[in-house]
Amino acid sequence: MTKFRNSLLHKFLNWKSRNLSHRQFLMFLSAVIGFIAGIFAVIIKNLTHLIQSLLEGEFIANYHDAFYFIFPVIGLLIVYLIIKFILRRKVGHGIPTTLYAISRQKGIMKRFQMYASLITAPITVGFGGSVGLEGPTVATGASLGSNISRIFLMNQASRTLLIGCAAAGAMSSIFKAPIAAIIFAIEVFSLDLTLASLLPLLTASVSAILTSYFFFGSEIILPFKLEDAFTISEVPYYILLGIIASVCSVYFSKIYFGSTRLLAKISSPFVRLIMAGLGLGTLIYFIPPLYGEGYNVINNLLQENYLQALGTNLFNAYLENIWVVIILLAGLVIFKIIASALTFSAGGVGGIFAPVMFMGSAMGHCFALIINNLGIFKHQISVSNFTLVGMAGLMAGVLHAPLTAIFLIAELTHGYELFIPLMITAAISYMITTKFEPHSVYTMELAQRGDLLTHDKDQTVLTLMNISQVVEKNFIPLEIDMNLGDVIHQGVVKSSRNIFPVIDEDRKFMGIILLDDIRSIMFNEKLYDEVKVQDIMQQAPETIDIENDRMKVIMKKFQESKAWNLPVVEKGKYVGFISKSKLLTAYRQKLIEVTV
Repeated sequence: MTKFRNSLLHKFLNWKSRNLSHRQFLMFLSAVIGFIAGIFAVIIKNLTHLIQSLLEGEFIANYHDAFYFIFPVIGLLIVYLIIKFILRRKVGHGIPTTLYAISRQKGIMKRFQMYASLITAPITVGFGGSVGLEGPTVATGASLGSNISRIFLMNQASRTLLIGCAAAGAMSSIFKAPIAAIIFAIEVFSLDLTLASLLPLLTASVSAILTSYFFFGSEIILPFKLEDAFTISEVPYYILLGIIASVCSVYFSKIYFGSTRLLAKISSPFVRLIMAGLGLGTLIYFIPPLYGEGYNVINNLLQENYLQALGTNLFNAYLENIWVVIILLAGLVIFKIIASALTFSAGGVGGIFAPVMFMGSAMGHCFALIINNLGIFKHQISVSNFTLVGMAGLMAGVLHAPLTAIFLIAELTHGYELFIPLMITAAISYMITTKFEPHSVYTMELAQRGDLLTHDKDQTVLTLMNISQVVEKNFIPLEIDMNLGDVIHQGVVKSSRNIFPVIDEDRKFMGIILLDDIRSIMFNEKLYDEVKVQDIMQQAPETIDIENDRMKVIMKKFQESKAWNLPVVEKGKYVGFISKSKLLTAYRQKLIEVTV
């Protein structure tokens, strides 16, 4: 069967090479990937809604508030068992996992990632996990794009582009926002904005949105049309909203990473699941809107339906007091990210796109209500408009994707009447946030490890380079207890290099000996027994740690030390040398691969 499949693939590839150009085939694959990414989005959404409808059925309707406490724990436990006993592999967070595959694994994603999030994300969210489905949908589609490109023997540049096509298709299908989906793929995955990349992204986005229309009709995730026009007198308020959005963005990032690091100190995954799950259940019990993605809350806020938006809680009888509503909305902004961090720490699978939109809507709505009810401003601002623009402000700050934020909200509202306030708030939020948080929540951990791809071509090439491929091992190591005679007979005579690493009995790197250092005494046999290695060795100008040093750091070490060869160590032990010439040759080769 395998031989038959390989033979069929070989025949197809031969036919393709004769009849289709690389660009034509890439366009065809982008359409296919967009369609399947759209199908994945439909499946994930429908599975989640099915689980939620079953949990909200008549059988437990009268006890639903009590079950808010236990549902998330049950869902997280199911996900834990699936990962431990069925998948038997870690299911990473959607978009960061995809970015890591692009930067460090040449865009190669494992096959199980095509279905892992498809199973675990709906269970996490359906049972009340306070995360979104966009990240898992993107990761599922991206894995599909990666594996299809491998089947058809595509190069790394094409594989990365097809992963971007899958991401654009997933976002286009979920939000019915094809332009924002293309911009999302370019901003988040650092794709080059050229005609060669834009057309496949456009094809995938259109293919996915047609799939979404076929299954969902004209139904969209945030069905809202603008009623209030933008007026120039509101500009100061949008500027202030942008500043507040940047503060909330920094808070989001600090709490997200701080909470996950704190809970990661619990070594047992099961104990961590129970503790984080119970914490999540407690939060949802007292603050029901934190249950699940929260798009229903956003829609109710846009309609100013506070009873439905805020759910059943201890303050229901006081919702006629607008300041009670404002306090509750501020609570949603504060506690949503905590609930999301607890979900992730407990082992839940999801994304942070929906929580960001949830927090942004609550923030913008709360801001508008405060302005309108303080009694010191004569002008009443549009609550719904500020709810929408608040989402864009937080997306621009937290995700570092201002253009995606602008176009997504513009497309969701079926027009560009809010384009100016969206630009003002998103730009201010992004500029201020990046001063305090230079990387988004998607890229923070990758950037700290030096694994982040950016729109900087040089930085991208350095990130994609593999250190182990440029290490040279044809240097003869000398042991530190040797004498000059041993150096001559076991090193100089046998080596074609003019540098020798010095090691101890455990191969720990101690220093180097240069041929120039011994040239004046190497022919004086009287010194062969008298002079020891430690007498003539010197410290290396720099050493390269193969486990921790990334290419950018290595290039900096060469530049500052002005050396042509630097020793490579692993856990302190000698591995080999990297030469500047070989490094530059590898850089040029990788640059060709990336830009082809």
